[in-house]
Parts: sequence; C-alpha cells; structure tokens
Amino acid sequence: MKTRLLGGIVALVLAVVGTLLLVSYVQGSEARAQQDLQPMDVLVVDKQIPQGSTLDQLRGSVRLTSLPAASVPNGALKSLDGLDGKVTSADLVPGEPLLGVRLVDPTSLAAPGSVPVPSGMQEISVQLEAQRVVGGRIVAGDTVGVVALFSDDAAGGGSAQQIFHKVLVTSVQRATSAPAAGTSETASAEQANTQLPTGQLLVTFARTDADSARIAFAAEFGTLWLTKEPSTASETAPFTVRKAELFK
Repeated sequence: MKTRLLGGIVALVLAVVGTLLLVSYVQGSEARAQQDLQPMDVLVVDKQIPQGSTLDQLRGSVRLTSLPAASVPNGALKSLDGLDGKVTSADLVPGEPLLGVRLVDPTSLAAPGSVPVPSGMQEISVQLEAQRVVGGRIVAGDTVGVVALFSDDAAGGGSAQQIFHKVLVTSVQRATSAPAAGTSETASAEQANTQLPTGQLLVTFARTDADSARIAFAAEFGTLWLTKEPSTASETAPFTVRKAELFK
C-alpha cells in the first residue's frame, strides 16, 4: 500500500515537473519567435541600380523599410553616412536589402592596367608610335598634354599646337615580349624600361564628348604627339607654332 502511494506521489511530481518544463519551453519559443519578428529599419533597393553607381545616384533608388529581424542579412545598412566616395560593386535589383559589401572604392572596379573614368567623361583611344608617347613611358593614371600637328594649313608649312593639358590616361595597351630565359623579375622590369618599344601603343584618354571629337579629328587628319604632363607642370597661353615662325 505504501509502495503504491509512494509511486503515485513520484508520478505526480514528475508530471508537475514535466508540465513546468513544457510551459517554460513554449514560453521560450514564443519569446524567440517574437524576437525574430522584431522589426528592423534597413535600406532596401527601390529601383534598379547599375554597377558603378555613386552615392548621389543611390540615394534616389533606396528607401528605409522595416523588416523582420530574421529576414535581415548580416551587413545590411541603415544609412549611407560615412560612405562618401563609394560606388556599387554590382547591379542591384528592387527588393533586396542594401549590404555594406556592395559599396566599394571605385578603383576596385577598374580592369587590370586601367583607372576608372571620372564621372561625366567618356573614353577615346588613339594608336601611336612609341616616340609619340614619350618613348612608351606612359601608364594608366598619368596625365598628358596632347599636341596636334597639321602639314597643310592655310599659311603653308604646317602648324602645331598643344590642344589639351593634363589629360587623364585610363589605359595603355602595348605589344609584350617574353623575357629571356633565366632573366629575373627585377632584371626583366629594368630591361622593359630601357629597351626600345616595338610596334604601336593604344592609348586611351578620359575626356568630354566635345574634346573627344577634337582628338578624333586631329588623329584622323593630322598627327598627335603626347607630352608627360604632371599636375605640377606649368601652362602657358595657347599658341600655334608654324614653320615660318619657328626660327625667329
């Protein structure tokens, strides 16, 4: 009799403990669910955003939206503060949260051996012999002066004028030659810097539409020479050089 009574008491205690544990688990689950559903304010893409878009372009294409915490990915942005100078690293589609990793430095988008094109400008390429490109010693990121020469002007004898100053070079393409067997990397670089370049170089500039037309005209109907012109180089007033005046 006592054994049955003791067994009943134990069973009752176990039932109570089990009930308490079940209630505690259910309450914890509800708390976790409520936490997951807790809304968070994040920036969501509202319109299609192309790769390379600046912050100014981005601001008009995103909106602050409340989303359940469980659906917000890590790194989602709440604002664009402190991100000046960044651009989008990929195309963004409507509905996706804006992630911090999607905003990068513009230089990271440039192809190897090139620099980004400044906003509002376009690129134009000309093919030139090495002596017209400072012996081929111009690389992407340099700024150059553009000199145009014409052989049949109205005054006779030809003319030349530096038509642009400090033009940004976005890329330089040239023929490459394989280093000699057994040549170290350092020796190969020194050799490339002192050897006479072979073939022609394709130089690409960043310029406005009107200036690009002038460069194309000069390249088609005249001859172009480039000077290596850093930002510290001085500039004189524009002047035209003619053969009759050259020896004065």
